[in-house]
Amino acid sequence: MTTISLKDAKASFSHIVDQAAAGEFVTITRHGRAAAVVVSVKAAEEAKKVIRKGRPSLIQYLKTFPADFDPIDDVFSRNPAPSREVDL
Repeated sequence: MTTISLKDAKASFSHIVDQAAAGEFVTITRHGRAAAVVVSVKAAEEAKKVIRKGRPSLIQYLKTFPADFDPIDDVFSRNPAPSREVDL
């Protein structure tokens, strides 16, 4: 993994992109602290897949919430009734 300062990264951005496209992780520092990492598109897509895999949908999460209702009930179904009329 290459580490480069932000000032140097601005001066040689195309070289950093070439390194990332080749599969290398390039860490960009600001004031001596890691601020960002430039990675290839493939690495970023793989990271997104891993992050999404462990996240349940909102409905799945709400069904695990301890409450006084049966999760099999129609609590999570849509209300088919039309919206109320409002005079503007």
